[in-house]
Amino acid sequence: MAVKDLTPVILASSSPRRKELLESLGLSFRLHPSKADETFDPQDSPSTIVQKLAYRKAADVARHYDKGLVIGADTMVVLNGEILGKPKDDQEAFEMLSRLQGEVHTVYSGLAVIDVTDGQACVGYQATKVHMRPLTPEVIKTYIATGEPMDKAGSYAIQGLGAILVDKIEGDYFTVVGLPVALLAQFLHQFGLNVLTVAR
Repeated sequence: MAVKDLTPVILASSSPRRKELLESLGLSFRLHPSKADETFDPQDSPSTIVQKLAYRKAADVARHYDKGLVIGADTMVVLNGEILGKPKDDQEAFEMLSRLQGEVHTVYSGLAVIDVTDGQACVGYQATKVHMRPLTPEVIKTYIATGEPMDKAGSYAIQGLGAILVDKIEGDYFTVVGLPVALLAQFLHQFGLNVLTVAR
């Protein structure tokens, strides 16, 4: 167990949110953003898509190392069966938020951890329902003017100013942020890395 605790941890993501969440766990890790293809089969279920993409991202980075635990993650927003990605511009962000306001949508976050040494992997996902409060066009435009929606799936960030748009959630908050922390700790533990021990 002690040997595994020294295994390098690599985050296959450029997301500041995921970086901050790993830092909050007290883990020592390096960033290595994935360049994996993120296209997917729209016939697949959201839970299948986020798991496939999370694994693909982790595998893309894992091939660059001889040892280590590589973490890959993918998050998507789904409203009435339709996937809402990152907005291309202010107009698309306005359209997304106009559809989300006053409705309940689901955020899926897929997670994969690959042990580079032997290729073994843990893959899973979490889903959380988000209830967004009714919003006027003026509120939506003011939020978009902050610039926060531009690189976020669904055009909002629950960990930022977007928090004031949300009425309540059903499920795991960190899944909405983009990294299901409890599931990650379970996966790391299966590979012999105890987050509580490392954080001391």
